[in-house]
Amino acid sequence: MSEGLQAVGQRLNAVLAEAGLDRLDSAVADRFEEYLSLLLHWNARINLTAIRDEEAILSRHFLESIVCARALPAGIANLLDFGSGAGFPGVPIALCRPEIAVTLAESQGKKAAFLQEAVRTLRLSAMVHAHRAELLGFEFDCVTLRAVDRMPQAVEAAATMVAPGGWLALMTTSGELGRLQMAAGAMFAWLSIHLLPGSGARLLAFGERCRVPVS
Repeated sequence: MSEGLQAVGQRLNAVLAEAGLDRLDSAVADRFEEYLSLLLHWNARINLTAIRDEEAILSRHFLESIVCARALPAGIANLLDFGSGAGFPGVPIALCRPEIAVTLAESQGKKAAFLQEAVRTLRLSAMVHAHRAELLGFEFDCVTLRAVDRMPQAVEAAATMVAPGGWLALMTTSGELGRLQMAAGAMFAWLSIHLLPGSGARLLAFGERCRVPVS
């Protein structure tokens, strides 16, 4: 691996340390370096993410996704990243939590092609669903959403794909959270909210799907 790529792993670990978080081990850091290289290469040709600066990708996309991966409740065997786009947070979850079977759902063809290449290049035990997530017809232990188009409608659809006792994980802002919780419906109890590093407004919220409506 080149000296430039090695520096990326060091910089990502510095970002984590600055946020008061544990560093990645060297093997996982190396794979994040590969992910960044692939992301930058593809982003020069198709619009995967509006954030193109390396440091901003590390401190926003990677950092927030790693926080999500580490905060996932225990007992999750399978997870759907609904509207995965460039793979956030699904790809970092697959990197940090290899015991979880991750499905990356992305209906836009070029973005789905990128995800297929990421799964191959990073040697992930993840699956890409290159269609609308709702067509999967399967319930998951956890469904994640981050920066999805028409987020309230997406949350409403995603909520139906969470198994009873499973989790809906929303990466959003404090101003939007209430609207998204309403979109999820009365079957969810919101038990855990984490502020994301580097922002006073961005947060990660976990809702557990109950067997009866929450009063």
